[in-house]
Amino acid sequence: MSPDGLRGAEWILAGYPFELGGLPVAWQLSARPHPASALTEWTAYFTAGLPHEALTDFLLALDTPDAGLEDTESVLTALTARGWLRDRDRPQAAATDPGLSTSVSLEMLPPLIHDADPRDDLLGWQAWAEPVLGAPYLWCASFSASAPHELVAAFASSLAAPGPVPRRVLPDGAEERLTVVRRGR
Repeated sequence: MSPDGLRGAEWILAGYPFELGGLPVAWQLSARPHPASALTEWTAYFTAGLPHEALTDFLLALDTPDAGLEDTESVLTALTARGWLRDRDRPQAAATDPGLSTSVSLEMLPPLIHDADPRDDLLGWQAWAEPVLGAPYLWCASFSASAPHELVAAFASSLAAPGPVPRRVLPDGAEERLTVVRRGR
């Protein structure tokens, strides 16, 4: 829980099992409008296997003052600025990495993804990695309809960052799509 009592992150893998893309949700992040409120203003869910840099940057963005990025375009701009491609059929709602293995899209919310707005016909940002078409997902993320676009944009920008990231183990099915740089001991 944040010091002001407005934001929280919880590891829920064992205690509250539900899935995104066939993978168990590991992290639930939420915010509420004031500390005494029982209702969450928005939520975000992440499965295990999510690149930890993207989760870390999302958490850091929680403490960043509002940048005024209040529309869906900010998320897509964050991705295309890093070389991602807009979906040809839905350029205002989806983008994919150049290797076509990771996508971010504004979609109908999956079951159990809710926030203060109880309507069932809401759209929220979804992200996933599928290294080979039809293969199991490596990870998934889902943001409720009220999740601030600027936070989703921070997550998306981090996710799309082209720089190398340290990994001890390569994701199954992704080895052929990665450039591996070994450090000397």
